[in-house]
Amino acid sequence: MNLDRAYRLLAAFYTVILIIGVIALLAGGGTLLSPVYLLVGALAVLGLWGYTLKRRFMNPRMWRPLAGILAVGIVIQLVVMFTTPLSSVLLTWMLTSSIFSVMLVIMLFHYGDRDQPLWATEEEHTAAQQLDALLTSNSSLTAVTSDGARENSVKVTKSNSGYQASVTRRSQEGQERFVERFRYPETLVFFLEKFTSVTVNDFKRSNALDDRGSSTAEA
Repeated sequence: MNLDRAYRLLAAFYTVILIIGVIALLAGGGTLLSPVYLLVGALAVLGLWGYTLKRRFMNPRMWRPLAGILAVGIVIQLVVMFTTPLSSVLLTWMLTSSIFSVMLVIMLFHYGDRDQPLWATEEEHTAAQQLDALLTSNSSLTAVTSDGARENSVKVTKSNSGYQASVTRRSQEGQERFVERFRYPETLVFFLEKFTSVTVNDFKRSNALDDRGSSTAEA
């Protein structure tokens, strides 16, 4: 059994658990908190299927907070179970949800990592391929953009550990420098376009100018 199939079986198992919970609730076997458990569980299972199938569901920024909510819920439920006398029905719901939430917390935390190709759009995939090709033939790339009041200078490099963007922002208020690292070019493209207004075409133009300048110097 390969890892992908194991993940699919795990997601199917959690889906079955969720369906059983819905049936139990409709049959009158739940508690006042059962709908909350099922709602959070449904979102978590959706994220689990997204992680398993490498598909985008909703926004990546929601999954790690959801994982945090599940983790806090596990701790609270354990404290309640050990400190408060509960009915057998409520104890069963809490114990079951706590046990099966542990794996969901781990997988949703990884699913919410923005530095993954699965969160990229088709345009970002295409731009990432072009940028990666440029970095394969060049040790580094530099591009500068300006909107009149602010100038952004970005230098990107590629290494065995991933990609690095060194950003310099200049404005009337002063100068700011910072470095960001990414595992995948898709995330690098997203970062550059969103936070520096630099696109792959800017690197292409800059690289073409550098090549033309080198050719002129050699001549």
